[in-house]
Amino acid sequence: MPATARDRSLGHLAMLLFALVISVSFSLGGRAASLIAPEALNAARFALGSGVLAGAAMLGPGLRRAQLAAPWRYPLLGGLLAVYFILMFVALRITDPVSTGAVFTLTPILSAIFGWLLLRQAAPPRMAAALALGGMGAVWVIFDADLERLLAFRVERGEAIFFVGVAAHALYTPLVRRLNRGEPALAFSFWTMLAACGIIWVVALSTGAVVATDWGALPPIVWAAIVYLALGATALTFFLLQFAAMRLPAGKVMAYGYLVPSFIVLWEGIFGGTWPHLPILAGIAATIVAMLLLLRE
Repeated sequence: MPATARDRSLGHLAMLLFALVISVSFSLGGRAASLIAPEALNAARFALGSGVLAGAAMLGPGLRRAQLAAPWRYPLLGGLLAVYFILMFVALRITDPVSTGAVFTLTPILSAIFGWLLLRQAAPPRMAAALALGGMGAVWVIFDADLERLLAFRVERGEAIFFVGVAAHALYTPLVRRLNRGEPALAFSFWTMLAACGIIWVVALSTGAVVATDWGALPPIVWAAIVYLALGATALTFFLLQFAAMRLPAGKVMAYGYLVPSFIVLWEGIFGGTWPHLPILAGIAATIVAMLLLLRE
């Protein structure tokens, strides 16, 4: 059933909030990443986030046995998100939030490619040009506006690790639309998150990260990160992404990812007093222009 104008507007609003919430997770996560193992942090956040989303789903559309038709869909989608979230915090341990946010802006290009492969959502010339512009802006930021490093194509280890996670995240977006069989967004989000939670706990227990973590000695910033990531960057963004993916093409859904570096720069400047030099801002400006081009009807 084609999305109405109201549906599309709600989808855009959902993704604007998504970009804002995600950007805070990069800045906050960057401050907590070195203080706890990525597997342990994500195990805690997903356990809490799953509980919150379960309560919201039961109060809303409810959780029904019929939603578990073809249950393989949920581990597939949850596995992609588990890869993304774990690698995000691995990367944040060895690189800065702005660089990881710039890598995240490659998501629209990858999402548009996967959208064409899975859903045959074609990108018209204007959209292709916008994706290319946004990609160039993101690459400029990733290489720290260093032309010599760009020409040598020296990608740092943190950015390379996170790119794998971003590719998994980009594949997730069109797969939601492909695999959803009419389940309400809240219920579909819960089953996906529950599957992701199970996968992350298996990884965390197998590496010994949960047992090795001294939970009682964790500083407040880590607990703040866990709670925020569970409620905001996990439960809320799961719902927002699935809600928007059912109302907008994959490329437009992820166009809002281009706002993430701008928001991160704002948070890093306000809370850390760290502002990027002007050449970096040129790359961020290019991603904003690309987003505006993508969102034009």
